[in-house]
Amino acid sequence: MVICGTVVGAGMFTLPVVMAGAWFGWSVLILIGSWASMLMSGLLFLHAARHYQAGAGYSTLTRDLLGRGWEIINSVSILFVLGILTYAYISASGPVYQHSITAAGLPVTLVETKILLTGCVAAVVCLGTKEVSRLMTVCLIAKIVLLVALFGGLLMQVKLPVLLDSQESAGMYWPYIAGVVPFCLASFGYHGNISGLDRYYGGEQQRVRKALKIGTFLALVIYLFWLTATMGNIPRSEFPAIITRGGDIEALLEALHSHLQTGYLTLLMTVFSHFAVLCSFLGVTSGLFDFIADWSGERDALRKRLKIGALTFLPPLLASIWMPNGFVTAIGYAGLLATIWAVIVPALLAVKARQRFAADRPMPLPQKLMVIAVIAFGVINIAAWTLGKANLLPLYR
Repeated sequence: MVICGTVVGAGMFTLPVVMAGAWFGWSVLILIGSWASMLMSGLLFLHAARHYQAGAGYSTLTRDLLGRGWEIINSVSILFVLGILTYAYISASGPVYQHSITAAGLPVTLVETKILLTGCVAAVVCLGTKEVSRLMTVCLIAKIVLLVALFGGLLMQVKLPVLLDSQESAGMYWPYIAGVVPFCLASFGYHGNISGLDRYYGGEQQRVRKALKIGTFLALVIYLFWLTATMGNIPRSEFPAIITRGGDIEALLEALHSHLQTGYLTLLMTVFSHFAVLCSFLGVTSGLFDFIADWSGERDALRKRLKIGALTFLPPLLASIWMPNGFVTAIGYAGLLATIWAVIVPALLAVKARQRFAADRPMPLPQKLMVIAVIAFGVINIAAWTLGKANLLPLYR
């Protein structure tokens, strides 16, 4: 629940829009390849972590196996990515929850709403992984039920010629494939939660591996359900108009409206967005909390957990109040830094751990292939991100 809830957020609604150029077939292949690569990178991190005490995080492993320089690079990457995401969730969810609370007859300001929401999430995260997992379970089940209630009927109306885009030439998809890759990497970000789960299960890595495999696979199934439901009903030729209107959830739902058979679309979407934001908000901040705890060496005592909670939540909260729109520029670099700590570093940790703790035995071929595949995936993402930032990738318009 923690893994899947962290991975699947409201950002899933943008996938059909960013994948419209490459379309269904190529997007599914890239999505599956990204899922496999991100799962392998998590398993490689676990492979290195088995030589340390339960719950040892990125800071401990990177400092010990890769050295101080890599620890600084990795720590800055994690703090930037998870901090920016926390900032983004507070900034984006504040107006949504303010509207709902005000509609319920409790007038609150935007600042008060952000403080209230952040305080509730912080209380759960400070209590520990067990409490996060319980709330995640409720939120994720609600998300899946609402998703099926909203869009399940679309699967019964999928048109194969529309899904396969049989009226178009296959050669027209190639220019847009590279631009999809960074979004797919971002769609499977869960690595900040691994050390928390390892600690929660007392170092029983078999259970953690099971959590990673089932959690990420469930997320993949949800993504495939969503892509099939949307791309099987909206022709590719209609997506440029959706992109022109902003390419957001509202524009996509407007295009889907004639296909949906529910009279409570707005209400269900509002409720879904609440659960989607809360799920990912919990997952990201739980990962940030665990990283700061590992980095500082403080964790167990209540006073220390409150101190870590303040370091986790106060800076993003204050930034969201004083600079509510400032994350737009910064978040553009989150994908590059996420590639470093969630892809490249786990592969390097696995190699170094093998060299230190099992130097007398060669690395098994399957693990060696995993390392090569993960590093190749990271290099491809860095290349795609760089080309995108340089405006050298075509945009589907």
